[in-house]
This record gives sequence, C-alpha cells and structure tokens, in this order.
Amino acid sequence: MNMWIPTEHEKYGVVLASFRGTVQHGLPLEIGDTVQILEKCEGWYRGFILKNPNVKGIFPGNYIHLKNAHIKNKGQFETVVPTEDSVITEMTSTLRDWGAMWKQLFVKNEGDLFHRLWHVMNEILDLRRQVLVGHLTHDRMRDVKQHITARLDWGNEQLGLDLVPRREFSMVDPDEISVTELYRLMEHRHRKKETPTPVSTHHMFVQLKSLMSSNLGEELEVFFFIYDSRENKPLSERFFVKLNKNGLPKFPEKTERQCTLFVDLGSGDLRKDVYIVVHIIRIGRMGAGEKKNTCNVQYRRPFGCAVVSIADLLTADSKDDHLLKVYACNTESDWSQTHDNIIKKVNSRYNLSGSNTGLAVALQLLHGDIEQLRREYMVLFTRGVSITKKLGFSDVIMPGEMRNDLYITLEKGEFEKGGKSVARNVEVTAYALDIDGQILKGFVAVGSGEPGGDEYHTFVLYHNNSPRWAELIKLPIPVDMFRGSHVRFEFRHCSTKDKGEKKLFGFSFVPLMQEDGRTLPDGTHELIVHKCEENANLQDCARYLKLPFSKSNLPGNNQTVKGTKESLWITSFLCSTKLTQNGDMLDLLKWRAHPERISDSLSKLKEIDGSEIVKFLQDTLDTLFGILDESSQKYALKVFDSLVHIINLLQDSKFQHFKPVMDTYIEGHFAGALSYRDLIKVLKWYVDRIIEADRQEHIQQVLKATEYIFKYIIQSRRLFALATGGQSEEEFRCCMHELFMSIRFFLSQENKGSRPITQTQAVFLQQFPAVYGELLKLFTVREVAAFVRETLGSLPTASQADCPLEAVKLHCITKTVESQIYINPESRCILLPVVLRLLQAHLQEQRDLIMCAHILTCMLSLLKKDDAEPTASEEVDLIVESVLAVLLRTILEVANRPQPTGPTLRPQVQDVTGEFVSCLLALLRHMKDRHYQQLLQRFTSKDDLRDFLLHIFTVFRILIRPEMFPKDWAVMRLVTNNIIITTVLYLSDALRKNFLSDKFDYKVWDSYFCLSVIFINQPCLQLETFSASKRKKILEKYGDMRVMMGCEIFSMWQNLGEHKLNFIPAMIGPFLEVTLVPQPDLRNVMIPIFHDMMDWEQRRSGNFKQVEAKLIDKLDSLLSEGKGDETYRELFNSILLKKIERETWRESGISLIATVTRLMERLLDYRDCMKLGEVDGKKIGCTVSLLNFYKTELNKEEMYIRYIHKLYDLHLKAQNYTEASYTLLLYDELLEWSERPLREFLSYPMQSEWQRKEYLHLTIIQNFDRGKCWENGIILCRELADQYESYYDYRNLSKMRMMEASFYDKIMDQQRLEPEFFRVGFYGKKFPFFLRNKEFVCRGHDYERLEAFQQRMLNEFPHAIAMQHANQPDQTIYQAEAQYLQIYAVTPIPDSQDVLQRDGVPDNIKSFYKVNHIWRFRYDRPFHKGTKDKENEFKSLWVERTTLTLVQSLPGISRWFEVERRELVEVSPLENAIEVIENKNLQLRTLITQCQTRQMQNINPLTMCLNGVIDAAVNGGLARYQEAFFVKDYIMNHPEDGDKIGRLRELMFEQAHILEFGLTVHEKFVPQDMRPLHKKLVDQFHLMKSSLGIQEFPAYVRASPIHFTNGSPRAGRNSAPNIMSPEGGARVVSRRSPLSYPAVNRYSSSSLSSQASNEVSNITGQSESSDEVFNMQPSLSSSSLSSNHSASPNVTSSAPSSARGSPQLSDKQKHSRENCISSRERPCSAIYPNPLDPTQRPVPHPAGDASLPRSDPNISTPDKVVKPAPSSWSLDMQLSDLNGKVPPVPPRPPYTGSPAKTTRSQSPVMTSRSPQKISAPPFTPSPTECQTTGLVSNSPVLSGSYSSGISSLSRCSVSEASGTENTPTEHALPNSASSGSDELIRRENKTPPPYSIHERNNPRRQVPLPPSLSIPPSIDAPPIPPKPHQIRRQNTEPRRPDQFPRPRPIPRKVSQL
Repeated sequence: MNMWIPTEHEKYGVVLASFRGTVQHGLPLEIGDTVQILEKCEGWYRGFILKNPNVKGIFPGNYIHLKNAHIKNKGQFETVVPTEDSVITEMTSTLRDWGAMWKQLFVKNEGDLFHRLWHVMNEILDLRRQVLVGHLTHDRMRDVKQHITARLDWGNEQLGLDLVPRREFSMVDPDEISVTELYRLMEHRHRKKETPTPVSTHHMFVQLKSLMSSNLGEELEVFFFIYDSRENKPLSERFFVKLNKNGLPKFPEKTERQCTLFVDLGSGDLRKDVYIVVHIIRIGRMGAGEKKNTCNVQYRRPFGCAVVSIADLLTADSKDDHLLKVYACNTESDWSQTHDNIIKKVNSRYNLSGSNTGLAVALQLLHGDIEQLRREYMVLFTRGVSITKKLGFSDVIMPGEMRNDLYITLEKGEFEKGGKSVARNVEVTAYALDIDGQILKGFVAVGSGEPGGDEYHTFVLYHNNSPRWAELIKLPIPVDMFRGSHVRFEFRHCSTKDKGEKKLFGFSFVPLMQEDGRTLPDGTHELIVHKCEENANLQDCARYLKLPFSKSNLPGNNQTVKGTKESLWITSFLCSTKLTQNGDMLDLLKWRAHPERISDSLSKLKEIDGSEIVKFLQDTLDTLFGILDESSQKYALKVFDSLVHIINLLQDSKFQHFKPVMDTYIEGHFAGALSYRDLIKVLKWYVDRIIEADRQEHIQQVLKATEYIFKYIIQSRRLFALATGGQSEEEFRCCMHELFMSIRFFLSQENKGSRPITQTQAVFLQQFPAVYGELLKLFTVREVAAFVRETLGSLPTASQADCPLEAVKLHCITKTVESQIYINPESRCILLPVVLRLLQAHLQEQRDLIMCAHILTCMLSLLKKDDAEPTASEEVDLIVESVLAVLLRTILEVANRPQPTGPTLRPQVQDVTGEFVSCLLALLRHMKDRHYQQLLQRFTSKDDLRDFLLHIFTVFRILIRPEMFPKDWAVMRLVTNNIIITTVLYLSDALRKNFLSDKFDYKVWDSYFCLSVIFINQPCLQLETFSASKRKKILEKYGDMRVMMGCEIFSMWQNLGEHKLNFIPAMIGPFLEVTLVPQPDLRNVMIPIFHDMMDWEQRRSGNFKQVEAKLIDKLDSLLSEGKGDETYRELFNSILLKKIERETWRESGISLIATVTRLMERLLDYRDCMKLGEVDGKKIGCTVSLLNFYKTELNKEEMYIRYIHKLYDLHLKAQNYTEASYTLLLYDELLEWSERPLREFLSYPMQSEWQRKEYLHLTIIQNFDRGKCWENGIILCRELADQYESYYDYRNLSKMRMMEASFYDKIMDQQRLEPEFFRVGFYGKKFPFFLRNKEFVCRGHDYERLEAFQQRMLNEFPHAIAMQHANQPDQTIYQAEAQYLQIYAVTPIPDSQDVLQRDGVPDNIKSFYKVNHIWRFRYDRPFHKGTKDKENEFKSLWVERTTLTLVQSLPGISRWFEVERRELVEVSPLENAIEVIENKNLQLRTLITQCQTRQMQNINPLTMCLNGVIDAAVNGGLARYQEAFFVKDYIMNHPEDGDKIGRLRELMFEQAHILEFGLTVHEKFVPQDMRPLHKKLVDQFHLMKSSLGIQEFPAYVRASPIHFTNGSPRAGRNSAPNIMSPEGGARVVSRRSPLSYPAVNRYSSSSLSSQASNEVSNITGQSESSDEVFNMQPSLSSSSLSSNHSASPNVTSSAPSSARGSPQLSDKQKHSRENCISSRERPCSAIYPNPLDPTQRPVPHPAGDASLPRSDPNISTPDKVVKPAPSSWSLDMQLSDLNGKVPPVPPRPPYTGSPAKTTRSQSPVMTSRSPQKISAPPFTPSPTECQTTGLVSNSPVLSGSYSSGISSLSRCSVSEASGTENTPTEHALPNSASSGSDELIRRENKTPPPYSIHERNNPRRQVPLPPSLSIPPSIDAPPIPPKPHQIRRQNTEPRRPDQFPRPRPIPRKVSQL
C-alpha cells in the first residue's frame, strides 16, 4: 500500500474542471478554485481550497493545473504565494471579491452599476489574457498594466472597497516599506482620485460642418481665427476652409481640411473678451445679383462674419455643435471692422445676412500639452487635423522648437482715381521672391487647412480707393532662403464694364532682410506704390530693388515720392527661432570683428529680449567664455554679470525649459578650463562685499545664480584637471575653503541697522542645496557633509518668528534631507544633529508645520525596517530623543485645533496631521526594546513620565478616530493599529512598575483603559463585517488584535488590586461595550471582569447597586446601536453564574444576573422588532413589554419616559389615536400642576411643570378626539378647565368649555364602530420573549372580523402555524421549536352595567361602554355531559364558560394585553335553557319597540323573528324544554333547581305574552302582501299556546308591563298608554329582573327541535348550522332592550363556529342575524340570583348611582349576584319613574349633600313568590339624589368607573361586603405602599394598574368628574372662584375628610424630567 508523501514542488494549482468529491474524503472543487497541495499519492493530491482552508480532502491530480509559488513558513503552517506577476494576483483576487458583490448589485436593483461593472470585469479579463500570453512589448505591457490598475481602482471605489497602495502598478506590502512611504503612496493615490492638477495649456478644436443659407450659389472661403477684442488684434493664424456652392466642405474626404486645433492657448487667453472670429468670402461676380453674361472673371468678395466667445465654451465638455449667426456689414468699406462691431454691438453697422443663414461648427476646448492630447484623442490625430499656431511663441518655449514664420498683414491702401470718374475696384496680388527674383513656389499661406500657394489675391471692395483689408498671410520661408528674398505686391483695377479685365497700375515691394543681417523689423510699414503699366516687365526684379520701398527710410531730399498720396500699409511680424532683428545681439556674437565694442555689447546684453538670448544661447555662452579666456583681467566682472543675467533669465517660467539646454552645454560644449579661477574670485568678491553693501539687489541676483556658477566652476576645474593631470589641486581646495569661510561669515551675521542682510542670506540658502551634487564631483561625501554642516551650523539661531529666513532655513533643510549626501549613511550621521536641532526648534514653536512634517517624513523613510547596523539604531535614538516628545505635542495641538471653515484650508491641515502621524508611526515601528528602555530612563521624575504616557495615550486615541484617515484606507489603519498595540504592550510595563500601589495614578490608568476600549471597538478591526478573503488576509498578517488587547486589559485589571474600586462604576460601560464585540475569545476574557467588579463593590458597600445601575443604563444604549446578540446573553449568563457559585453573596448576584439577562432578552426583542419591514403590532407589543420592565422591575424613570414616547410615536404612525392618548397619559400622570422648572428633555423645551402638563393634556385630548374616545377627552377637558379657572384664564377656559361641549355633540351625532375582540395564544419557543407561551386579548381594527384578524396575525408571523382547536395546548406545544397561533373571538364583559341597564340612555352612548374599559372577556363552549338523549339533547347540553381577566383594561396603551387570569365555570342545561329563552325575549322586545317607535324602516326583521320563534315553538322547541325539565323525574332528581324550573316556566309564559303583543303590533304595520303570512303566524301562535297548555296567562304575566322603551325617558313616557297589554290594563305588576347569564342569542332559531339536533352536530362538527343553538346564549341581565351585546365564542374552524366569523351559516340564518340583532347588540350577564333566597333579592339602585355592578370573580358561578339598575321592566317602578333618568356622563354637580351610606339594605325583602304586586317604595330620584347617591364610597366598581383610564379617582380600598363606609384614612394609601398590597387592592376592587390614568394628584384643587366615572368631592354650591393665591394657601391646609388622597404609582420623578 502506497503512502501519502508531502509534496516538494507541487504546492499550488488552479482547478481545471469541477470535481464532485464523491469518493471517500473527497474534496468538492469548482472550476477556477485555487488549491494548496499538502500531500500526493498515485495521481491524487490532498489539500484544501484557499478560500476555505479548514476543509481538507483529496482530489485527482489531472484536475489541477500546477503553478509556481513561493512557500512561507515551510512545514505544518506553511502558506503559498503564487510567483506570478503581482498585478495578475491582485486582479484574480479582486475579481473574485467583485463577483459576489456584483450579484448583490443585481439583487439590490442597482442596474446601472451592475452593467458598468460587468463591462469593466470583462475588460479586465481580456487584459489579463493579454498579460498572461506574454507577447506584449515592454511599453505595451506597461500601458496594459496601467489600464488594469486604473480599472481595478475604479471598481474598488464604486463598490466601497479599500484603496490599494501601489508602486509601479504593483501592490506594495505595507510591512516592506516605511510607514511614511506608505502614507505618501496612499495620499498620492487619494489625491489623484480627488483633484486633477490644473493645466496651463489649452487648445481649441474647431470643425466646420456646413453653411446654411438661402442665397448661396457661389463657392465660399471661410477663415477662422482667435481674436483679442481688448487688444484689437488676432492671437492666432487663420484656419482656412473652402466650401462648394451648397455650403458644404469642398473636399469632404480630407478631414484635416475641415477641422483644426488652435494650439498653445494660455490660461490668460480663456477670457470673456477673447473670441473665435469667422470671416466668409464668396468667389464670384462683383455684385451678388449681377447677371451671368456680364463677365466671367471671379473676384473674392465679402459675404459675412460670425463671432463666438471662448468663455461660452468653458462649460461645454463635449463637442457640441454650435450654429453661429452670420452677419453682413451695411457698408462695404467697414468690412474689416465687422467682427469688432458685432462684439461691441454697434448695430447700425451690420445686420443678419439672411434670416436663416447660419454656420454649423463643432467647438471643443481641450486641456493639457499636445502630447497628452495625442494619447487621449488618438482618433482625432489619426483621422487628420490641421494645427493652427499662435501668433508668436507660446507661453513656454521648448528648446529644439524650430520655427521661422513671417506674418504679413495687408492693412490698407490709398490710391488715386487714375483719371476715372469713379473710384477703382482694387485687387492686390502678393508674391514671395528669392534672391534671384524667382517666385517661391508654395510659400504664401493664407491659413492652415489648405496648402500654401504661389500668390495671394486680396478681396475686392467695390469702387473704393481707400480699401481696408486686414488680411493676414504667412510666409514660412526657410532661414537659408531669407537673405535676399523680398515680397512684391501688385495692384490691379478690376473692371466690371469691359470683359472683366484686371489692369495692373502699380506695385510695392519689401525686402525681408537688411544688409547687416537683421530681418525686417516687426511693426507697420508704409510702402511706396510705384506706378507701372499693364505690360511693364516686373520679372527683372534687379531693376526695382534699387528703388526705395518704404516712405520711412527715404532720404530727406526725396520729397516727390514722399508727397505722393498712394501708399500701401502692411504690418510684419517675425516668429523665428533662428533669425534676429536685434543689432546688439549681432554685435555681441561678432565681438571679434569689433573688439572696441565688447564692453558696450556686454552692457547692452541685459536690455536684449530674453527670447532673442535663448535663441542663441550656446553662441552667447561661447562668446562670454571666449571673452573671459582672452581678456579676464579686463572683462571678468562684466562677463560674470552677463553670465548671472543669462542664468537668472532661465529661472523665468517662459524659458525654464532651456535649463537642460544649458546643462547640456556645460556637459558637452563648455571648454573654459581656466574659468574657475575667475569665477571663484569674482563670487568671493561679491560675498565679501555683502556686509558693507548698501544695496543688496545686485548681490542677491548673483547669489540666485549660485547653482549654475558652481556648475561652471566645477566643470571648469574638472576640465583643467583632465588637461593637466590634476595640477593646482591644493590651490583649488584652498580657494573653495576660503569661499565657504566667506559664505559662513556672511551667513552668521544678523541684521544691523537698515541693511536687509537676512534677505540675502535667504536667497543664498535657497540655492545652496543645489550645490551639493556639484561638490560631490570633486570632494568626498564626508567633506561635502562637513561643508554643509558648518554652513548650516553658522546660521544665527535666535531670530524672530516672522523672519523670512526661518522658512528658508527649513526649505534648505528639506532639500538637504532629500539630497544624495543625506541618503548616504556615511554623511547622514554628520548631518543628522544639525538637521534635528533646526527641526526641533521649529516644531517647538509650531511654525511651518507642513515643511517640518515633510522633513521628518524624508528622514524616517530612509530608515530600513530590519536594519541591524548600529548606526541605524543610533539614528533612531537621536530622533527619539530630539523629536518624539515634541512630535506628540504637535499632533495633539494640530488635531485639537479648531478647523478653519474655508474649504481650501482643510486639506492642508489634514495633510500635515497625516504626515506627522505617519512620522510618529514610523518612528515607533523602528523602536526596539533598547530604545524604549532608554526613552523611559530619560524621564527624571514621575511627573514627566506621567505626562509622556498621558500624551502618547491621547495621541493614540486621536489616531484611532474614524476621521483620521479616509474611509477606504484600511491598509493604513491596520498598520497604525499594529504599531499602537505593540507600543502599548511596551508601555503597560512602565505603567505597572511606576503607577501602582502607593504611587497609583488614576488619570494614567483611566487613559490606558479608555484607549484599550476604543481600540477594540474600532470599525476597522471588526473582522466579522469583512469578506472571507479580507478577513483571512488580516488574520494571517496581524492576527485578531482585539483579542490581544482584551488579554492585555484583563492582565492590567488583575494587577490593580484594591485600586479596582476607583474604576467602579466608571469602567462598567466601556468594558460592557467591549464584551458586546462578537468575538468569542474576547468575550470569554472580558466578561469575568464584571464578577470581579461585583465582588469588589460588595466588599466596599455591601451590595452592587452601582454595578447594576450602570449595567442597565449602558445595555439599553449599546443594544439599541445594534451590538450584542442572543449568544452574548447566554454567554454572559453562564459565565457569571459559574463565577459566583462559591461567593457568599451568591443570591443577590444571581438576582442581578437574572435581571440583566431579562433586560437583554427584551432589548434584543425590541431591536429585532424595530427592524425595517417589521409590522407595527409587533413593534408596539415589544415596546410595551420593555416599558413595563423599566417601570416595574427596574424603576428607571427616565428610560421609562423615553420608551413612553417611542411607543407614542409608534401608535401615531399606526393611527392608533386612542392608544397613543393612553400612552402619553403615563407621562402626564408623573407630572403635577406645579411651577417647578423642568429641563429640556426629548423634544420638550425648558419649561415649568405646569406648562408641560398643559401641553400634554392638550395633545392627549386631541388624540382622544381623533380616536373618537370623546368620553375620556371630556374628563381631561374638565381638569384643564379647572386649572384655567383657578388662574382666571377665562380665554382658555372658554375654549376648553367649548371643546367639551363639542365632544358631547360628537357623542350624540357621530357614528362609532364597535370593535371585535380576539383571544390570541402564542405558543412555542420561536416567538419573541415578550410573546412566548402567553395569551393575549386583542382589540381588532374597525370592520375587522375573525378571518381578517387571523390572516393579519399570520402575516405578522409568517412562520407561525394556526391551531385548529380552542383547547388549551399541552407542554409539547409550549416547548416546541416552532410558532403556534391559537385565535378565537371573545365577548367583552362590560363593567359599566348601570349605564347599559339604564333606560333612556341613547344607543350611541351605550355602545361606548360596551367596548371600552373592558377587563374581562368570555368564551363559551357547549358540550354534553353524561349520556346523551337522542330524543331530547337539551337534557345533557352543558356550556363550558371561560372568563379571561386582563392585566389592564382595553383600550389602553396597547391594542392587546396579556391574560392575567382564566376562570372556567360550567352552565347546566337548565340554566342554559333559561338564558336562551331570556335572550330571545329580550330580542323580541327590542324589535317590537323599534317597530312601535317607527325606528324600523322595514318590518321584515320583526316578521322573521316572530316566525322563527313561533315556528320553533310549534315544532316542539319549547316542548323539548318541558320534556327535559318539567317532568317529575327531573324535579325529583334536582330538588335544588326548583326556583330555576319556576323561572323557566315564567319565561316561557312571558315569551308567549310578548309574542301575543308582538303579533298585535305586527298586524298594525304589516303590508298588504304579507297579510297571509301574518294570518299563518296568528294561527300557529294559537297552536303554540295550546301545545304549551296556556289557555290564559297567569296573573303575574298579564299584569307585567309590555313596555318597550325607545332609549329615551321622554319617548318611553309618552308611548306608555299605547304599549300596555292588548287588553289595555293599566296595572303595573312588579317583576323580578331577568336571569343573568353571560351569553347572547345571536340570531333567531328556526325551531327549538332543530336546535337540539344542531347542538349535537355542533359538538361533532357535522351540521351546517351547528352553531345555531349555542349562539342563542344567555347574557348579563339588562333591561334596556337596545343594549344587548353580542358574545362571540369564535374559534378557528374546528372549534364551535360562530355567526360572527363563520362562513357556514345558511342564508336564512344570515338574514335573520343581520336583520334581527346586530353582532354588537347581544346582552351580557352575570349569574342570576335565586328568587327564593331573600338575601339574594335584587336591590334597585338609584338611577344616578355611580357604583357599577360587578360579579366577584372569587364567588362560584351560582352564587354570583348582580345588582341591576332599575329598568322599565322592573316590578318596583312605575312608568312615571322614568322621568328622572340621567345620561351616563352627567353635568357637573351644582351641589352635593353628605355622602350616602350603602344602599344594600334599602330594598324591601321579598319573602315569597306571589302573582300579586308586592309593594315596594317607588324610587323617583331627584337631581339632588342622583348626585348624592353617586358618592357611595364602598362601591366595588371604582375600577369600573376607572375604565376610561383617565379620571382622577382616588383608589378605593373598601371591602365589598361591609355595609359601612371606610374612614378617609383608610383610603389614603401611602406612596411607598408595597407593590404586593397595591396589587391586592387593585385585584379586589379592579382598580387599574399602577400607572393608570386616574391615579393623579391635583395640587390645585379637586376636579369634579362625572358620577359614572368618578367620585365627586362633596362641596357646597360653587361660590365666586377664589383668587389663585388663596387656592395655593388652601392647599397647605389640612385635608378635609371628603378629600381623598390619591396614592402615586411610582416614586417621585427625576427632578429634571
């Protein structure tokens, strides 16, 4: 068996084909993956994919293409680096990274970048192929790499990736170069990206497209030129294009004839007053409208002119087409000035040449030198473009530029008529002729674009003897042909009458060069017009060349010619690099011919134009040194001065490019071997004279030329030494030393008197560094370094800060450091001390920081990383000693300096900070152990060391700032961090040794810890956020620096000992932040520190409250920033619990950890819920959970208030206005009506507590109004009105009262929808903590029914599974790793029964109390107990009733609240039957009442209800009840049900009585077509009576009033006589209150017998209408027929369905439900009292009683008693008693009496059942009684009146059973009452939770509230309101017994909130 062998050379390869890895240990490979190979065996390799090194496996060798690679760390942990071109490597890795991000761009729908990146990636791949093939030339390879890196940088920038530092296209390894160099590379790349360097050279591209005009037909010539309107002269030559008769280019195939480049425009030429001017000349007949047959001769005639400003083109980047308007001049003689007139807008001189005439041209401004343009616009140049030069030289003259152009402008002529009556038509023809008189062919150029011609014809002006042409021609005559050449101008008259002949009548000429060799001078020349005839022979030029040519140089006696009128004016301008017009220049160059003129010529040299000197630079220099060699004694000083002048001339920017020409001259042509002696002598003479000289200007000019003077001295000496074999060496050295001594002496002088010697010193220092290189040619490095050291050392040290010398010194130092002598280590050690001394002085005074930074950068970039030489180490020592401390201070000052606002200054400051930082980092990187030891030993005192440590830690904190470097400088940040952590490790030792135990220094340690924490939390070190490849690179190079720093923190913390207490609690927050970093190792290291802190805090103070408080405060802010996760919570919990196992304070520790862990759970849930896209419901629920936690468990008021406002904002966003109001009330209740000032908080300004509370009240009222919760708004309006009243603010009081009144109107007038309520169970561990395994009741949205709600919940929790039953789930569901939702509808059980049961209260008032302030909800489930009787199912039909009690009433601060308690009771079949019949009776009464009072538009609902009941009764419905409960067996077996059986019988008779009356009413209103149905109903009713055995109703039934109220007392009273029994009897028989079972009849049943069968099928789930009977559920007793409130036992589909949400109803049932009884009109009930038990007789309550009945949840079902309010159905009340009813929100009490005692014993006891009326005192409450009885203080229903959650009720802790009132002291619960007793009272009395609305104190005065919602204080009738100060005084008096104090729910608030 073969073994696996480690590979030697096969280490790295690329996958050629994908491999599935199906073999054992196979490694799946994708094509293109790179693999590292570890071992091989028989054609197989073992290794791993580089992007996932943790997974190793085997793969076939033939799938891999092997590549060469370098191996690092050979062995187990080896890494391979491919040995390919670094650009290729980078390209490959970058494209891999881009690939993943590119796909994400598609997902994020960033289409534009997606496609651009796709093209760039393809382009890079194509270029990569070219590089890999290796067939490129060196230059092409360079271009390709440049292109690749540019594309890579572009892509990285677009994708937000890191900037790559590069040198020569290759990535640099930051470890291999100095930090300063790295910074410079990064800065260079960053700058290149940011700001392009401004260019000084510009070019104008012009292309003529066409001329559009209606009156063409002749060929045209178009001339373009650039014109300066300020100087009134052209700046360029002309560009000439010929157009055909259609206005298109004549030669379209030759593009160079249509487009041109106006080159070499300077930045100064891009002005508003510089224009492109276009002149258009037509070629044709003299007059544009002449007939063709007049003549055939073609003339050049003016056509039109156009102009465009260059400034307009600066904004246009592309080659935009411009349509230029073409103008014609009105007067032909003004043609030459047309463009000027257009520019100056002299409108009278020109007009448009045609309405549609325009010149289409493309114009574009290009920037950069011409070579750059050739590269960038290659197409332009390859296609062909003509070059149009500038007139004269460009701003910068380049050596080697050959140009010899003579420009002649024909300005104007002056001619005589010549004997004619009219002026002539003059045409001028120009020729260039050589010395022999031959015409120079092709040397007359009209403009670029067209080739030169032999002659030139001007245009002709009609009948004009004084023509003005201003036409420019160029004569590019070669230099050698210039001498002897001349230009001849011939003048012809163009006749229009004859055959169009052109007759010659004169000529002029001008020679191009004078006898002495000077050319024709520039300027205007007036030429003589020599007359001649047509046949004159001008071929023999010798004849006329002897004649004078110009009137300016005529001899004085030749007056005849001077006096002639005829002249031609021309302007000449020579642009030549070879010819001169300067005589002085020629005299100097020919000095040997005139030795006597030498002195004069040398003096005049300074006056000659510089361009003339540089033209003949070499000749001039030869001349000067020739004179020096031959006459040194005589002319040495003048030659020296001339040389200085020429050298300084080359400093000018225009001629600076000639410096290389001079350098070349010195190296190759200079031959003055003896000149050095004279040059040294004269230079020394000048230097020695500096101190005495009064005027320094000339000496400064000499010193400016120092560099080149030394170049000449050195070269001269080298030539001499070469020629003589090194003679006179000592003499030369001696001279040089003397020269330097003179220089040092003058440099050491300080300013004396008025002589500005410092400026001269500055001039020398600027030039001095340039001399070093020259000196090295003749002296050794050490000698030159000594020269430099002594020269720089001689400078005066003490000079003023504003002295110009200081800046120059630094400049000199900079150049020195950059020079060759400093780079050489030998000389560096000599120069370093002097350089450091000067540098240190500047840094200390914070001057010229940019230069200082640059010097430091240069110095440190020379230090090599691993330089082991001792000199290098000494250099580091020197630099550390000199500049480290001052460098730290400088960085601190620069970084903390307030930044200037100017945009231009910021980069400069940034640069200097970055440079200093890179210098500091470079220095620290070079420091080793020895350097740190020496550094620390230098500190003589602890204070110095302390200051140093504080400085360096602070600087490190600055370096870590995100803004320190641009965001894409990740490489620089990592290097910085690596250096920081290394330095900190060195310095932490010093910290331990010097600042512990008795020498402990808190500030240094605190600075250290702060630095460490900030270091760990840097974004650039959070490796989890990076791509896998980037993370791998960082880990390989640096490791995880966070863990290293974490370990260091832990180690230092352990060293602190008892000093740890100094950092508790200050460091808890920072350390907590560190532990939240998602790095497991770091967390494991850091979390135990909290145990340590708890331990030390326990030792100090016996608890760790501080630790707990700080932890809780910080957790909220940190987790909300996105830090931390579930893993952290578990780790925190487990590590700390393990740590405290053995501690004595274990219990309190566990409690703290549990609290913090629970807070984390909630905060994490909150953060998850607040993510974008989460539904509002989840966010609200989570916020409520967190808010409650802060309030109840942590008692953190500020956090509590913050979350109140977050919740409020969520509610507003979701438009939950009612909930928003309740939420804001929580904050409102924490405030009082006091003048205490409150600080600015959240969005509230600084204001008094009263103002803030007023603002909150108004906001809450507004939201209650928007949520249609006006009853609650009224209470707040009253409270606010009270405050306004107490301050006599009647204006606001009036507004408040009006608002209150408007709310009453809205209650009565506006429709409000009654919401549905749903019970939701969240089961399973996958739900958020605040929902997990809990059940809630939720208030649905408007119109939302069960199906819609269920769908909404499933949308909110998309992973949840809906449970299909209503049973309680078992433990497996609770513990499941899933989400289960159980949803069904529930029925609210209102607390405000007095309102609901009171007659005369309108429905829209009652509807509010049915669904508001609800604590309890009910759900019924029918089932059969025992054996089921198939004949009569009612016998065994029981109902399981579940009552849910919430932690808070709905609506509240959330739309849902958790269920606090479940109560389960079973309702017997008999009780169920009673409920069903009672509810049906109630429904019938309601419909009959509505019909009688004409509230019904349609009688159908009553018809259907009557039909349903009678039909069911006839078919055996009621008979089934008789069979079940009235048989002997049942009565014998259930003796305890005797009363209930009697009650059932009573109800059945009552139903028959109601039906009879209903049929009577029905008969009145039934329409004619329904009479047969009515008759059928009457017949069936008689059958029903007989089936029940009723011949006549019992007396108590007959006597009971069939009184149906319409909801108002008045209507009820007026209709009383009509609503009596059909017999008309007026007796009112007392009747007990109906049975109270909490279920409702949802709709009419079709038959009772069918109900029975449906009940069975409902349980088995088979019948279609199976829920029919169960929906006829009993309800709480309510006499008001209009207030039946629906119960909804809705569950999911498999549970018993309900009419509300079930889709299974038959049409008939649906119809009856919709028409008979709305889903919100179902009565609710409590269990009814036993009629035979005298103690349970119902007690009639006065109408105004504020006590609302409530059944005690602790009593078993049959024992529960409800005290119904008196009603129209009550046996104890006359009809007239209805008069005194009051609405549920009554008016404010006019006065009140003393508090009433309990009314329980007021009702007469009923001892026996009797059909006769039992006398009971009629109770007709007066308004007074209404109010006084409302004060009963032992009412158990204070919480019921609470239910709005707003009233300011005191909490009442009175026992319900006691018949007496508690004393006031019993009511006053102290604020500090324990939460346990508080909870007990709340549970007993159903008072609201601790931060409910009505637990508010009102220090101003008690605010009376509606009796139905509050206990009004007992006060007398209101007197005139007291003054505010009296009220305040009253508040300090002892409280009266009737003023109940209100306990506050929370400790006093934080004073500032």
